[in-house]
Amino acid sequence: MKICIFGASSATIDEIYVKKVEELAEKMARRGHSLVFGAGATGVMGAAARGTKRGGGYIHGVIPEFFREERVERIYSECDKLTYTKTMAERKTLMEDDCDAFIIAPGGIGTLEEFYEVITLKQLGRHKKALAMFNINGYFDTLESFMREMAEKKFLAEPCLRMYKYFTDADELLDYLENYEPSDESWRELKNTD
Repeated sequence: MKICIFGASSATIDEIYVKKVEELAEKMARRGHSLVFGAGATGVMGAAARGTKRGGGYIHGVIPEFFREERVERIYSECDKLTYTKTMAERKTLMEDDCDAFIIAPGGIGTLEEFYEVITLKQLGRHKKALAMFNINGYFDTLESFMREMAEKKFLAEPCLRMYKYFTDADELLDYLENYEPSDESWRELKNTD
């Protein structure tokens, strides 16, 4: 299975996030899965790549050309395949299309934007892929509260909360992805807040 991991590229985040994602990615690779990611060498992105490499997995990095040209971010040098795109939007689309499942690891604005795009596309019936949140150190607790508040206030249909799942344990997360069966709920049902 090709698994896309979205997460922070920041080199200044707490080491716990880096360590846990590196461990997750190594387990993922040892279980026979490959990585699709944003090609960064630092933060959670770099951790995902290093863990996958240590576990013997295949790595596909996807990054906009301007990152290389403007030296915006260090690129992970040991990708098995490195694809350059023209834009951030093209980068995201390529990663979304090239994977079988998603893991959202702790990250900032870009990671949240990726989470919301993937869940929106799932709600609209554009894919039926598994979506798992790796909730390290309670990082996503506030986001989960906000998602529930949106549902309570009818900005989000309650069934949408079933389109993804939170995990604190790497093995349980990987078990979920490996055994995931898509729901038969239609996007119209998910959008109906009555």
